Amino acid sequence: MKLNKIEPKFISKSNPRIGLITLGSDFRIEKDFNNLIHGRDIDLYVNRIHCYNPLTNETLAKMADDITDVTKEILPDQKLDCVAYGCTSGTVAAGYDSIKEKVNLAKPEAKVTTPITSAIKALKMLNINKISIFTPYTKTINESVVGYFKKENIIINSLSYFDIASDLDIGKVDENYLFDVLSKIDLEDSDALFVSCTALPVLSIIDKLEKKLNKIVLSSNQTLIWDSLNEINYKEKIEGFGKLFNN
Repeated sequence: MKLNKIEPKFISKSNPRIGLITLGSDFRIEKDFNNLIHGRDIDLYVNRIHCYNPLTNETLAKMADDITDVTKEILPDQKLDCVAYGCTSGTVAAGYDSIKEKVNLAKPEAKVTTPITSAIKALKMLNINKISIFTPYTKTINESVVGYFKKENIIINSLSYFDIASDLDIGKVDENYLFDVLSKIDLEDSDALFVSCTALPVLSIIDKLEKKLNKIVLSSNQTLIWDSLNEINYKEKIEGFGKLFNN
């Protein structure tokens, strides 16, 4: 047998890398990331974290204990440019600083973003401080989310919610029904609507909602993706996912 040893040629530059940590029960967030970055020179790598139902502030905080191990398993021993932690209420419960510390134990060079911190960034960038909020959560989790915004000097004019205790059930909410519900929220005294939770099917209806409501609409996945792109210095214009991407 004749052996032919051929020297490989390696790429000189790789695409920016985003690592996404998503809840084990989240049906939605990977779809939203992939729909938005499809065809762009961005690489997305996903790992799932164990979550506990029913959702409470205690179980959401407990979930964060696994962040370092889950992050390590996203391209082990390779660098990531940004890690997105895909849980809004989980960030509120565990605290952003704790999440960032645990991610950076595994990937010290990675920027870290979360849905709630990215939403605050988006609101400040848009000079918005009066909002209405919609969530699928129960009362105690809602109180924590509202409190987080208030600490950032954001005025909450109204809160509407489904009162769903299981993340699995949140992921089964009908998109058309959600559009009807959100389009009827009174935003007269608010500058924007924020729809919380990465499991809700919001991103695909944001454009339509903004036209219907004549207001800015932000969602957990939308702001998380927007901030992830900012962290990897992606500057190209993106259409079809809300006015946030036009700023």
